[in-house]
Amino acid sequence: MAETISQRQLRNDNAAIMRRVAAGESFVVTSNGIPVANVTPVENSRYRSTDEVIETWRNLPPIDYEQFRADLDLLVDQDPTPRV
Repeated sequence: MAETISQRQLRNDNAAIMRRVAAGESFVVTSNGIPVANVTPVENSRYRSTDEVIETWRNLPPIDYEQFRADLDLLVDQDPTPRV
């Protein structure tokens, strides 16, 4: 459950609150007692280190360049002639 904090708390304790958000906590921010915002951590699955991405791709099958080009040519109009 998200902790409720005031807009003033968010302003005054911004660094500490951001550390807690980075650690996985969520907050509901209020203004004059009315909830106005949610402060939640971003989804970790969106961000990966370069090493993690390389390790994930390491075991993928090799790409057949000629087949890849043929597939692109079937799907994408690559004619450089300007359209009128």
